[in-house]
Amino acid sequence: MNKAIETLQARGFFNQCTDLEALSKKMDQGPVTFYVGCDPTGPSLHIGHMVPFFAFRHLMKFGHKGIALVGGGTGRIGDPSGKTEMRKMLDYSQINDNVKKITAQLDTFLGFDGDKARAVDNADWLANLNYIDFLRDIGSCFSVNRMLTNEEYKLRLERGLSFIEFNYQLLQAFDFLNLHEKYGACLQIGGADQWGNITAGVDLIRRKLGGTSELNEEHQSFGLTFPLIMRADGKKMGKSEKGAIFLDKELTPVFDFFQYWRNVPDADVRKFFLLFTFLEIEEIDAICSADINAAKERLAWEVTAVIHGKEEADKALAGAKAAFSSGGDKQHMPTVELSKADFESGMNVCDLYFTCKLCATKSDARRLVQQGGASINGKNISDVKAVITLSDADEDGDFVVRAGKKKFCRLVLK
Repeated sequence: MNKAIETLQARGFFNQCTDLEALSKKMDQGPVTFYVGCDPTGPSLHIGHMVPFFAFRHLMKFGHKGIALVGGGTGRIGDPSGKTEMRKMLDYSQINDNVKKITAQLDTFLGFDGDKARAVDNADWLANLNYIDFLRDIGSCFSVNRMLTNEEYKLRLERGLSFIEFNYQLLQAFDFLNLHEKYGACLQIGGADQWGNITAGVDLIRRKLGGTSELNEEHQSFGLTFPLIMRADGKKMGKSEKGAIFLDKELTPVFDFFQYWRNVPDADVRKFFLLFTFLEIEEIDAICSADINAAKERLAWEVTAVIHGKEEADKALAGAKAAFSSGGDKQHMPTVELSKADFESGMNVCDLYFTCKLCATKSDARRLVQQGGASINGKNISDVKAVITLSDADEDGDFVVRAGKKKFCRLVLK
């Protein structure tokens, strides 16, 4: 088996392949060009989007060339795969803005040099398509009966599938054909929910360039998918009680990003090391065979360093140590600023927790206090009528406010 494929399999990046033996042989013969796509449905990628891009970097390490397709064209429709309802339609200016932001994030992660790694936007060839010509040239290659057997369409038919979404698979297949002809891309990678779309592209290349006979070697194409990642506790990968874990630090602060990995279930630690870091497997096994809390802390630091840089990872680690032990710097804890005047006459503890956004509502804050989950500067607060004043501040004039074991902030008075 080809070494690059062996690495993907060993690290958990393998679900299905259209022809594993033939792909392995082709990769043994020399570098191949592959691509992975994502649609700009928001201003930032979240960590769940990044699984194929971690695989991207592993493939690059073995000398293969990658294309990151940001779907400014397909994003105008929205992929129905894995969705129970039609995506909200975005206006074109918002999509274009999202394309720029996501491309910049991927450039930071992948390092686009125009050779080993490049970015493309499928709006370049989809935005001005002649629909009649497209139907004649591309639509004629698709069987509606076969499309309806795809799992992503079968699931949506139960709740309703719009005609515009039904076209999505044709457009993604057309992307593969275009990238094959322009850049020699012969492999598309993606999540398991993309299997139908990916195989449609493989089949389109065969039909357009190989006719009805056996496909010649020059136009061989392949699809490779990865398992959809779920946490051991049943939660969707990349989701927390606050929502998706975004790469954009304005949407998910670096400290919250760090804490997400620090708090993953024990059963997921090795799996996430393999998928979301570039440590060698032997080192991962050594880390995971020791103290599990130390392993989680290392996981959090490694992933944060990969996405946000080592300096940000160090700050997040220092903030976590300050919050949970005596060895850190509270300057790096999540910080909330309030007016000192608010505390001259005191602030009710429930109002304080709501204002600091440690509780979604004042009723939640009241329950937290009643159940013994509230503490300020290490002192447990159990009275919902308690009033917090300047005299309750620590020696620096700050408050370390905790809600349960994992949620906290440093309150600074200005």
